[in-house]
Amino acid sequence: MRLSLILGCVALPLAAQAPAAPGPGASDTRTLLALEDQWAAALVRRDGATFERLLASGFVYTENDQLSTRDAVLRDIVSGADTAEAAHNEGMVVHPFGTTAVVTGWLIVRGHGPNGRFDRHYRFTDTWVRRNDRWQIVAAQDYIAPARTAP
Repeated sequence: MRLSLILGCVALPLAAQAPAAPGPGASDTRTLLALEDQWAAALVRRDGATFERLLASGFVYTENDQLSTRDAVLRDIVSGADTAEAAHNEGMVVHPFGTTAVVTGWLIVRGHGPNGRFDRHYRFTDTWVRRNDRWQIVAAQDYIAPARTAP
């Protein structure tokens, strides 16, 4: 399993959609985008404690055609073969559904691994649930876009 399988978030620049009522308000939207920022920063730092807090029990992750559990993701973040050197999101949108919200966007990650340097573009969908007054991610799906060649 690659470190890339946890790449699901950050926020520069942020482009959040105004939430529809009922559901997360502007405060929740800001909170969710901040959590996505924490995810990305923790990815670069390999900060397992942040992921322990953000990933709900039973969290499931899909990258392209691979499915991973919460424990596998946590292991890969801390000791995976790929190293993220920089990560940021583009075009994030919060889609509210009551105590659930879906965040979509593009995650751009630069780093290196066993096969050399990489510059990956992930189309992501993260599903967050608010329980006991805090948001946790319950599912994430990333699609690694094919490498683009410069014109």
